[in-house]
Amino acid sequence: MRPGGPEATTRRVACDALVRVEDGAYSHVLLPTMLRRSKLQARDRAQVTDLVYGTLRAQRRLDDLLERVSARPLKRLDPPVRAALRLGALQLVQGVPPHAAVSETVDAVPRRARGYVNATLRALTRLGPVWPEPDSEAVALSYPDWLVDRLRSDLGADDARGVLLAGNRPAALTLRLNPRRADAASVADELAAQGASVVGGELVDSALVVRGAGDPAALAAVAGGRATPQDQGSQAVVHYLAPTGDELVLDVAAAPGGKATAIGELLDPTGLVVAADVNAGRLGMVQVAAARLGLANVASLVADGRNPPVRGSTFDRVLVDAPCSGLGVLRRRAEARWRIDPDAIPGLADLQLALVLAGATAVRPGGTLVYAVCTLTAAETCDLAATAAAALPGWSVLDPPGAPWRPWGPGGLLLPQDAGTDGMFVLGLRRDRG
Repeated sequence: MRPGGPEATTRRVACDALVRVEDGAYSHVLLPTMLRRSKLQARDRAQVTDLVYGTLRAQRRLDDLLERVSARPLKRLDPPVRAALRLGALQLVQGVPPHAAVSETVDAVPRRARGYVNATLRALTRLGPVWPEPDSEAVALSYPDWLVDRLRSDLGADDARGVLLAGNRPAALTLRLNPRRADAASVADELAAQGASVVGGELVDSALVVRGAGDPAALAAVAGGRATPQDQGSQAVVHYLAPTGDELVLDVAAAPGGKATAIGELLDPTGLVVAADVNAGRLGMVQVAAARLGLANVASLVADGRNPPVRGSTFDRVLVDAPCSGLGVLRRRAEARWRIDPDAIPGLADLQLALVLAGATAVRPGGTLVYAVCTLTAAETCDLAATAAAALPGWSVLDPPGAPWRPWGPGGLLLPQDAGTDGMFVLGLRRDRG
């Protein structure tokens, strides 16, 4: 271990993670893997998690402060130096004593850069607290300007601000119970005995909201196939689809399989869910998840959802869980706010419509189709839903879910601040029998 004790180690791991995320890694995939390999104690793993996600969420606000004291533009610094400065700035803003925030962060960077990092962070300590006010809400809440403007335009100022604030709050672990293997009470008791805090879900009664449980993959209930990490918003989409009995269900764009396996759990063993996805590699994750959960009624199919190779008018239910801009899950994917391309949204809406219209051809008369996205833009929610409903004569629009979902065009919108969940949109359609 390098000098400086466990804190230096946690900051070194955090800096490494931030550099790799800036290079293109996904924090929610990368960080759990890094922590499993790190040999850090549980408390130190939790600290690394807080440091990395906190830095990514606050990045624009931190950069605004650092630019006031840095002798060089941040964008010209080496990535490890930039990551360390952001990490140190986060701790100072959070109230960590300067001697700890600065010295331990300095120890985590290459020796040649320590003098610069030390001088910059020392200069930052002289700015606050109280810290200088940013010149816009986008900087204050640490989001790109376009994203703030888009949410205000589509949702209104108050709801947009609620979404932005929710995106800066860490999300608790939420578990979906596998009803074939466990009940909520037994899993809750098991987690509580391990020191975790467990409460029931607000949106889905059977869901368990868990804090202090550590690595979800290491939980016996997850490893044993009795539970699956899945946000209540996603669980609610499957409950709205309402698969039952021996039905035949198609899940379009199914990878990595969270909703497909949830459907399989609700069907009888004689039912079948066909999980289709264009990405063969990601589709493999569906079968891994199905095997862990003991589900023999989940089949995978490599297919482009715009032209699914299935027999028409065959499926009782079709779920179009479409690719989207992801503005509803920013609290889980902290760096996504910096990566989303606003110019890609019209193309995503075109793809979503194509998936809905193609999925509709697979639905039998009397069957249902649910379109779902984890985003909040009007283009991908109410506008898309209105276009899809108008393009499908002989179909009826279903009532959206009740509160806390909001009627939104012909569908239903779930804002993250309304139930402490991811943001979601659903549209339900039923094919007429005539």
